[in-house]
Amino acid sequence: MNPEIQLFITENIGNDISKMALQKCPFPAVNWIEILNQIAAKTKAQDKLPTFFATNNIVYPNKISVEQTSSEQTAKYKANIILGETLIDLTGGFGVDDLFFSKKFKTVVHCEINEELSAIAKHNFKQLQAININCMAGDSTKILAALNQKFDWIYIDPSRRNDAKGKVFMLKDCLPNVPENLNFYFKYANKILVKTSPLLDITAGLDELKNVKCIHIVAVDNEVKELLWEIENSKYDSITINCINISKSNSNFVCSFNDNSYTPNFVLPKKYLFEPNATIMKSGAFNNVAQQFGLDKLHPNSHLYTGNEIINFPGRVFVVIDYFEYHKTAMKTKLAGTKANITVRNFSERVADIKKKWNIKDGGNKYCFFTTDCNQQNIVIICEQIFT
Repeated sequence: MNPEIQLFITENIGNDISKMALQKCPFPAVNWIEILNQIAAKTKAQDKLPTFFATNNIVYPNKISVEQTSSEQTAKYKANIILGETLIDLTGGFGVDDLFFSKKFKTVVHCEINEELSAIAKHNFKQLQAININCMAGDSTKILAALNQKFDWIYIDPSRRNDAKGKVFMLKDCLPNVPENLNFYFKYANKILVKTSPLLDITAGLDELKNVKCIHIVAVDNEVKELLWEIENSKYDSITINCINISKSNSNFVCSFNDNSYTPNFVLPKKYLFEPNATIMKSGAFNNVAQQFGLDKLHPNSHLYTGNEIINFPGRVFVVIDYFEYHKTAMKTKLAGTKANITVRNFSERVADIKKKWNIKDGGNKYCFFTTDCNQQNIVIICEQIFT
């Protein structure tokens, strides 16, 4: 907290830490590695955690902890989807989510098993003037039992690092074990929000969890960052899927999970081609997309859509310039030796192999989709992107 050290940290944001490590520490009374860790972590926070970055005297944990924490963008989203007066976070960590929960809830309890990290969070909340967050160090299960009170919400972001198994993704292998403790948690809240890795398969998650009301697939700039599971102490006949892409042109797609009642038409490419964003690809709700937007599909497994009208679509939209059956003569005439952006969907060759085989360079305004059509033929669709 020495003002000179804080200034030094700020002035060295973005500098090469490995090179700085070879230099002599300008503050002999302070551990040089700790100062370098603060520079590295604060550099990472500049874009990911702008509120923390802009606040004086914030203490950061190691760079890995900052990388693993929620971004402020996803934290704000979480704070806007749940309502109530009291919330307890059983895996508080650095506290980004709790800072934004505190703006919506009257009281937030931050539990963290790591005493040092709990102390860091407590210090930072004071700097951020989040006076309604109560930090408690220790095992959250014991804390929950000792408090013995009913909360409106429990929030859990289970650790995906297991001492015995290393990095894990199944919920039963994470800490705490949410599936095993669910009935215990329901003693203290009727509503639970669980954050999991984007790599967790949705069907596998539903096999482990019960009473899931809604699943939020949250992406930032078309990269899926986290899955959020709303769980309530009651039964639901259907599960809602919210596909959220936080970007300059925010998109939201909502459907019921595993609703396969609609069968789309399968046709050859029409005037426009529609490629769904990453959240929809994660959801698997491919037929719902065709139904909601009135589009046809090229093939059951290609997950590319087509139509004759431009619509506001959660993904990329292209105008079809040409399409042809994939064979040597057509490729030599139309694409070989040119510049294009290549995408493969349900196709027998990889992007790298196609580019090498036909001497195609990356870039330009031309987008080429190598896929399979409704007649089981390998085709190439040449497009230009439309920004809606």
